[in-house]
Amino acid sequence: MKSAELKELNTNELVERLEAQKELLERLKMNHAISPLDNPMQIKATRRDIARMATELRQREINK
Repeated sequence: MKSAELKELNTNELVERLEAQKELLERLKMNHAISPLDNPMQIKATRRDIARMATELRQREINK
């Protein structure tokens, strides 16, 4: 998810998506530990999405 897309979301939607991404990351890590994923780069991409969302939430908090 791009930063521009994140800026369009309201705070509640952003928090919901952040929680969903965190759950997805845990599931991906667990599945990868059991048997290798077809695309292990999904883990890296998901981590980066989480970081982008957390950064956007922090920016909104600072700008208030």
